[in-house]
Amino acid sequence: MDSRPLHNRIALVTGATRGIGQAAALGLARAGAHVIALGRTQGGLEALDDQIFADTGAHATLVPIDLRQAEGLDVLGATIHERWGKLDILVHAAAVLGGITPTGHIEPKKWDETLAVNLTASWRLIRSMEPLLKASDRGRAIFLTSGRVARPKAFWAAYAASKAGMEALVRCWADEVENTTVQAVLLDPSTMRTRMRAEAYPGEDPLTLPEPSEIAPLVVQLAQAELGHTAPTVVFNDWKASGGAL
Repeated sequence: MDSRPLHNRIALVTGATRGIGQAAALGLARAGAHVIALGRTQGGLEALDDQIFADTGAHATLVPIDLRQAEGLDVLGATIHERWGKLDILVHAAAVLGGITPTGHIEPKKWDETLAVNLTASWRLIRSMEPLLKASDRGRAIFLTSGRVARPKAFWAAYAASKAGMEALVRCWADEVENTTVQAVLLDPSTMRTRMRAEAYPGEDPLTLPEPSEIAPLVVQLAQAELGHTAPTVVFNDWKASGGAL
């Protein structure tokens, strides 16, 4: 008998080829979940699958997809329904920075891309995956957010606005499904050693920041936790300071 806490659970992870998404996918797989990994590059997905297989002896389901063409998420929802009939865990970790630039200088194409990945894809995921999460006895949805929502700052308009919109979207949805077994949470990873962080702060020493792998136990914990129906925000640094208590 498999004693891993997420044995027989189905988990979908966006942005799974690097950074926090990759760490979440690995953590969930090691905890026993079957991971449906979404990413833009086939090579990155295959590297993730190689690591999952080396760690667990099982393979992930790999889905090369660009979230800017979010219609593909509708097709994915139907495919998951046909194959598994449910989804237990959703982790939306994919995001783009959108550049650090004055608000009036943001290129329309860059603005549209940032909202497409950070906000519209969140809505598409909810729209496609809600019936599958409801089919689980304990559907859990984890959306990566940012402290920049509460602390907006010059030159961060595209990213901050898109993440603020995503937070409002998730909280409205969480309220709508309050009488179901589905619960959602917003996860703020704080400062972490990711490519996006390096893009935003190119002069920063990355070795002073936590590795993305450090957030994996928190993702696994949230995938099992009773979260309530208000879509609370869990901050990685606070969780770490508490010794892993939610």
